[in-house]
Amino acid sequence: MSTILIGTSGYSYTEWVGPVYPKGTKSEEFLSCYAQLFPTVELNFSYYRMPEAAQLALMHQGAPSLRFSIKAHQSLTHVIDSQQWKEMASLFRRSLEPLLTSNVLDAVLLQFPSSFHYEIDQRKYLDSLLRVLSPLPLAVEFRNSQWYNNRTLDSLRERQVSFVSLDLPQIQGNPPVMDVPTSSLAYLRLHGRNKETWWGSDAASRYDYLYSDSELKAVLERVLSLTVGANKILVYFNNHRRGQAVANAKRLRELLGASGGEACMSAKQALSTST
Repeated sequence: MSTILIGTSGYSYTEWVGPVYPKGTKSEEFLSCYAQLFPTVELNFSYYRMPEAAQLALMHQGAPSLRFSIKAHQSLTHVIDSQQWKEMASLFRRSLEPLLTSNVLDAVLLQFPSSFHYEIDQRKYLDSLLRVLSPLPLAVEFRNSQWYNNRTLDSLRERQVSFVSLDLPQIQGNPPVMDVPTSSLAYLRLHGRNKETWWGSDAASRYDYLYSDSELKAVLERVLSLTVGANKILVYFNNHRRGQAVANAKRLRELLGASGGEACMSAKQALSTST
């Protein structure tokens, strides 16, 4: 039976104090509070600043039963320097040692922008990057629909790299919905469906979205479809404004339970399934 882990993208939001975390919760207490709610978290601060091993070790110590996915630094996906990316990849890889040693790292997310086209130079770069980061558990998110083809899927299968499934507004410029496991790990990211503000200048409003029950039931069908071919499914809600990601993640877990499926309910349970 596949293991389904549901959580959110990020956890350190001051606006979650009150709606999610008890009033008066300090920022250094956010992670331990989060671990009481979900078994897994997707770290995204690592996109903006290179993570450090000591930092990740402290995070694991503060929430020892929590499992982690981590977003790769922007120097590997968005601001790529042909002369320095290998050095940056090595630096990033070394920072993950505490999570790897403790067996709490489920995935490294490589999220590429829509400007990352399916062209020969980009394809060669991706191949090289995957080789350098191997054998980490890798998941690739493409925002450019050119990558949504059988050649890409076959290449990821050969490398046992996960093709990230997305939920975002179905508007011009966004890729289609495609749920195809390419490794034993499946990965679904839910960004909300704000069509009007998706391409706007206010990035915060992009993720200000609450999924309805009917939408979550459709999401559940997608999650269950990923269990065919994948042993572990990671589901992260990125609609983080005002704690909406937490509300939706909890509700999806309830719907999964009502359907007869089973999700890890706490970080402690998640850890026990992987050891």
